[in-house]
Amino acid sequence: MSTTTGAFIAGGIAACGAVTATHPFETVKIRMQLQGELQSKGHQPHHYRGPLHGVSVIVRHEGLRGIYRGIGCAYIYQILLNGCRLGFYEPIRNTLSTLIFKDGSTQSLGVNVFSGAASGIMGAIAGSPFFLVKTRLQSYSPFLPVGTQHKYRNAWDGMRQIHAAEGLRGLYRGVGAAMIRTGFGSSVQLPTYFFAKRRLMRHLGMEEGTPLHLASSTASGFVVCVVMHPPDTIMSRMYNQTGNLYKGVFDCLAKTIRTEGFFAIYKGFLPHLARILPHTVLTLTLAEQTNKLVRKVEDRFFSTAIMKGV
Repeated sequence: MSTTTGAFIAGGIAACGAVTATHPFETVKIRMQLQGELQSKGHQPHHYRGPLHGVSVIVRHEGLRGIYRGIGCAYIYQILLNGCRLGFYEPIRNTLSTLIFKDGSTQSLGVNVFSGAASGIMGAIAGSPFFLVKTRLQSYSPFLPVGTQHKYRNAWDGMRQIHAAEGLRGLYRGVGAAMIRTGFGSSVQLPTYFFAKRRLMRHLGMEEGTPLHLASSTASGFVVCVVMHPPDTIMSRMYNQTGNLYKGVFDCLAKTIRTEGFFAIYKGFLPHLARILPHTVLTLTLAEQTNKLVRKVEDRFFSTAIMKGV
């Protein structure tokens, strides 16, 4: 890894590249999570039936602009989230390993999971207002509305309206759900990625390079989706609510399961998988490449600085 600042930049750049390709599936996922909200079985609309059907319906009625609603917020959120997640993971892990095992290079599953969760939660807190507005922009549809509808002209108009109505607290509505969701995902993303990477190198003889990065990040993406989707559904509903429909994370979970059944928390799983797999593959694969590029820049910069100092 490069320095913490370098890894933050590399992670942010990689995530922005990934989100450009996967944003349409994120839009479909959010709308599927919200359709039929707190409606009993048999009375729920099915405007969006899956990733491909959802994309085709939205593009047909709203155009490319509809499928890419909230992309600006998504870029800022991904820079903050993955910058923190990829930038702070290694420093936290190294510090804890040094404190516990007296050797920063020691690999421990518990330390790795905690480091992933901690760095992810930091990113979730930093990016929560942007994810809030992004969710509301993506859920808005003048043709096939689902959930509560929020009409914002753009991201900054959304932030202005929320702040004017609810203050700073309103911008951080649902941050608890975001911390749980991102903590779950981050606790397994990097540890699973590095675990798969080590096993593929040891047992299949794979060497450093794009094929190894692709295989490792695919395994990581699948595990992340399975673990993260239930809190992701709760987060989408809490972000999109107006007033106090849900009092908190557990109230939202209880109302959703009681009214719609247990599998309601897995609504939108397929578009989530369709998004998270390529997103994780692209983020982690691009992060490896951007991290190398940032290290070269840092090495050249620090070498020049040292030469001048001498």
